[in-house]
Amino acid sequence: MKYFNVTIMEKGTRRQETVKAANKMAAIKVAKQKSPMAMVMKAIETSAPLEDTLSELSSKLRKSFKSKIPINDKISTIRQIAVMTDAGIPITDTLEDVADNTENKQLKEIYSKMNSDILAGNSMTDAMEPYTEQFGHVALAMTNLGERTGNLSESYHKLADMLETIRDNTAKFKKAVRSPLITLAAMGIAFTILIMVVVPKFKDIFSKFKTELPLPTQILLKLEWAFSNYGLLILMILIGVIFAVKFFYKNNKDFKYKIDKMMISPHFYLINKAIFLSSMHKYNLVFGELVKSGIPVSEALDTAVGMVDNAAIKEQLLTVNANIGRGMNLAEAFKLTGLYQNMLLQMIKAGEAGGQLDAMLDKVTNYYDMEFQDLIDNLSAYIEPIMMFFIAGLVLLMALGIFMPMWDLGKAVK
Repeated sequence: MKYFNVTIMEKGTRRQETVKAANKMAAIKVAKQKSPMAMVMKAIETSAPLEDTLSELSSKLRKSFKSKIPINDKISTIRQIAVMTDAGIPITDTLEDVADNTENKQLKEIYSKMNSDILAGNSMTDAMEPYTEQFGHVALAMTNLGERTGNLSESYHKLADMLETIRDNTAKFKKAVRSPLITLAAMGIAFTILIMVVVPKFKDIFSKFKTELPLPTQILLKLEWAFSNYGLLILMILIGVIFAVKFFYKNNKDFKYKIDKMMISPHFYLINKAIFLSSMHKYNLVFGELVKSGIPVSEALDTAVGMVDNAAIKEQLLTVNANIGRGMNLAEAFKLTGLYQNMLLQMIKAGEAGGQLDAMLDKVTNYYDMEFQDLIDNLSAYIEPIMMFFIAGLVLLMALGIFMPMWDLGKAVK
């Protein structure tokens, strides 16, 4: 949304109003609705008022600090809804019971509001739509499917299965990278402690040398000086940078796109492959399940692309539906994204021609899942050489920084 200064002439008096609208024409329309008897002279785009800017910033900050709903809690309540509706319990009683029994406060509030909306005459899809951000596009699509087919229980069982698969893969990846990250953190802390404790012991000795100190020693002394004098400031800046990156990543689309594109570039060893395989598996899993459930391909594509977190990959996948609308088949549209191997494209093409698209999409999903699992299972072997190189570099810097001046001690004494 943009802001416009709209000049209005009413009863011989000219005045200006600030209007929030998507574009100039919309701003003029809003101004005419507010003052039907007035004449709109012009509308000029302007910056947002200070109070609106502060309000929006405050809202974004609250959103950044607000905790996400754990996926296990969502799966648990979705399973409960599936079981209870399968037993013939009315949806209003089901939602009321789920809201009463869940311990998650956000879910309790959401299900209570959904129940109130349904009692007011809304469909479950309409009641869930305001909470798409919390549940995801796939939950909204499966709810809509369940209402259209009259089998909400089956749709929710499939939804829970999909969310469980996504959860398990995410948990497995986090577990695989946890150990290397802990090792790196431990090495960083140990190195900092050595600089703060060991280097000062040699500082007085080094200061008595009349010769120029070796480069490793100079680096250690400068690090020790920085940590001793500005250690707290460095820590605060580091925390601030991390927070700022996370904040802008969540709230600035351009910044998020640049970071996402950078993360899948060849410069990020292993990370790029893990993000790509995880995104493609999630996309094809959701797309295949939706097609199998009877949702039209176009609608399934829109829903599946909403599950992709990486903005750069999402941008490429968003072209698929547009190209299908121009008359391309699915395989051709996928080929233009540059994300699918030729083997997978041939499988999709054969599935389209033979009326077995859902079966072929299952095979494509299994392929990405197999590749992702292989990467996770061998992640330690891939990371180990990098870890050894990093650790060896820190140890070498510390050793050379301390012992190289000692080797020149005789020369210094002379």
